[in-house]
Amino acid sequence: MLSDKLINLHPYVPGEQPKDRVYIKLNANESPYAPHKSVVKAVKKYVTKNPQKLALYPDPDSNELRSEIAAMLNRTGGVLCNSFDDLPDEKDKIPFEVTPDMIFTGNGSDEVLSFVFYTFFNPGQPVVTANFTYSFYPVYAGFYGLTLEQVPLKDDWTLDTQKMISFACSNNSPTIFANPNAPTGLALTRNQIRELLLKAPKDRVFVVDEAYCDFGGESSIPLLQEFKNLVIVRTFSKSFSFAGMRLGYVVSNPEVVKHLFTVKNSFNHFPCDVLSQQAGIASCKASNYYARCARLVCQERSSIIDFLKSRGWFVLDSTTNFVFAKKDGVQGHAVYEEVKKCGILIRHFATPGIDNFVRISIGTKKQMNLLKKALEKF
Repeated sequence: MLSDKLINLHPYVPGEQPKDRVYIKLNANESPYAPHKSVVKAVKKYVTKNPQKLALYPDPDSNELRSEIAAMLNRTGGVLCNSFDDLPDEKDKIPFEVTPDMIFTGNGSDEVLSFVFYTFFNPGQPVVTANFTYSFYPVYAGFYGLTLEQVPLKDDWTLDTQKMISFACSNNSPTIFANPNAPTGLALTRNQIRELLLKAPKDRVFVVDEAYCDFGGESSIPLLQEFKNLVIVRTFSKSFSFAGMRLGYVVSNPEVVKHLFTVKNSFNHFPCDVLSQQAGIASCKASNYYARCARLVCQERSSIIDFLKSRGWFVLDSTTNFVFAKKDGVQGHAVYEEVKKCGILIRHFATPGIDNFVRISIGTKKQMNLLKKALEKF
């Protein structure tokens, strides 16, 4: 009765969603801060004034939302923690205007990634990625019958870009990876990515997943002016406190976006519902608030890194809203279990090679202080 495709699927396993008690959740890289009050107000106002709109289909192309995302990126440079009063840091300034036809939206970046996989990756042609990066990539590869060439990380936990690009050129393959990477939290500079793009096959897409870029990475958006095969995937779930509503997007050249719309309209013509669109629009307009939240996350990230290193932990220098750490002589699962007893959830991966690490999402100052107390025993 079941298809061969289903039998061979290996679903993604998300961070634990507790049901038995209330935990401090530092295991899913969610924002510890509520959406700006204007976002809540916008949704309430829309439902109150337009109840009939809930019975009607939304704008299938999310036109107003795409315009606001483009405007937000132009104001902030795509790195919220470096944006002050809606002015980007000098190094983050985008040397052209991001326009709405460069934006594609979907229900979270996971759905957007699914469309990217379907649109640009071919069965029988290997796709280059890293062996430790976002674990949904192998899931989608299995779903679409694709082959992934998972290049091992270097000893310092950074991407082995030389081997990745060598394989891509030898096999005329597309490339995908997260930058900053997950779960390591390490990032390539924009110039490093430019050097990869100069060598990569020009007739294959080069996908950079910037889910965590707002917490200190360097966005590749400025490179779109030079490279037509660059596809940048971003999300509202982390830095825009949107994990519960689902909204992700692509930034790329208009021709790439047109192809994504073709796939979307062949699968689900109305992916972004009216409330998500309204909340997303309001979120973009409140980018100053989310920039402040991103800076608070960065402050607490520095604090927990210093705390762990001072107690003998090995911690990778993160540019994300999480840290990846281990303690010699202590199993990662044991750390997870002991912290859970204290009412706090962190993430442990059973994957060989990283099974002694734990990934800790950054919470509020109060939450992180409670975590520090729970970690003192180690």
